[in-house]
Amino acid sequence: MQRHTGRDMWDAEECQSPRMGSVILGVDGGASNTVCVCIPAAMPFNDPLPVLSRTVAGCSNHNSVGEDRARETLERVMSQALLKARRRRSNVCAVCLAVAGVNHPIDQQRMLDWLREIFPSHVKLFVENDAVAALASGTMGKLHGCVLIAGTGTIAYGFTSDGREARAAGAGPVLGDWGSGYGISAQAMTAVVRAYDGRGPETVLTNNILDFLGLASPDELIGWTYEDQSWARIADLLPVVVESAESGDEVANKILHNSVGELASSVKAVVQRLELGGEDGKHPFPLVMVGKVLEANKRWDIGKEVIDCVTKHYPGAYPIHPKVEPAVGAALLAWNAIASELDGDIRNVQ
Repeated sequence: MQRHTGRDMWDAEECQSPRMGSVILGVDGGASNTVCVCIPAAMPFNDPLPVLSRTVAGCSNHNSVGEDRARETLERVMSQALLKARRRRSNVCAVCLAVAGVNHPIDQQRMLDWLREIFPSHVKLFVENDAVAALASGTMGKLHGCVLIAGTGTIAYGFTSDGREARAAGAGPVLGDWGSGYGISAQAMTAVVRAYDGRGPETVLTNNILDFLGLASPDELIGWTYEDQSWARIADLLPVVVESAESGDEVANKILHNSVGELASSVKAVVQRLELGGEDGKHPFPLVMVGKVLEANKRWDIGKEVIDCVTKHYPGAYPIHPKVEPAVGAALLAWNAIASELDGDIRNVQ
C-alpha cells in the first residue's frame, strides 16, 4: 500500500474552491475502522442530523497498528472528509478525536500536540477515548451516564453530571476483554482446539468455524490464527459462535452466557464507582449500548441479557440504542463544548 505524508494528504485543498461556512470534524477510531464526519457549526438539531460528509478508513488504535500508521489513518479520514464537504482547514472551528487506545492524559496530550501541527490556531481541539464518543452518540453530546461498547473490543465508561468519570475493561485482548467480539471468538477457537485434542467436549463450533474459514481440520486453524493476529479478523467469527449457540450447542451457549456476565460486570463496576444509581440503585441514568455484540439475533440477544443483569441491581438504568454513530457523537461533543463561543450569525439557535 502506498504511504502518504501529511503534506500529500492536504494538497487537494489548495486546488479547490471551497464552500463557505464553519464546520466541525468528529472522528471515531476503533479497533476495526475509523470514521470521520463533517457537520456544520451552524447546526439545527434536526432528525436526522445534517452530515456534510463521511469517510472511513482502517484501524487507528496505536496499540494495534503503531503510532505512525494510526496518525496516517486519522489524517487521511479528516482530509478526505473536508475534501468531500468542499471545505478547507481554515473552515474548521473544532475537531474531536475519540480514539481507542487513548487511556491516559499523556496519550491525550501527545495527540493534541500532533493535531495542533495540522490545524490553524483558532481551531478548538479535543481528544477522548472512543467510548466517550459512543456515550455522546446516545445522549446528544451530553456526558452523563454509562456506555457499554462491545464490538471487536469492549469497554464500559461512565460520567457523572459533575464531571467525575470511571471505566472498566478496555485493556485489550491480552489482558482479557472477555465479552468482546474478539473475546467470544477467541474462546470459541480455543474450544475447537480443546475438543480436537481431547481436553474438552465435542462442539458444533468445530465444523461451523472450519466451514466459515474454508479449512479442512483444526490443525489448520492454528496456522490461520497466527499468520495474522488482527483482533478484528478473529472477531469476525462472532456470527458463527452465535449461530452455533442458537442451534443448541452447549459449548457455544456457555461462552455467550459467560460473556453476558463479563459485560454486565463491567457496567456494574462503573455504576458502583460513580454511584450513578444513587444509594438504592433506583436513580435514573442512561445506559448507552453500542457494538455488534449487543445487536439482537434470532434467539440470542446479548444486549438484552446484559440489560436484564444490570437492571436487577440498578433498576434506574434506562437503555439507549443510539440513532447516530459514535463519530457523530464526537462531533456533538465538540459542538456542545464550543456552542457558547459561536457567534450569533454562526450558531443556529433552535
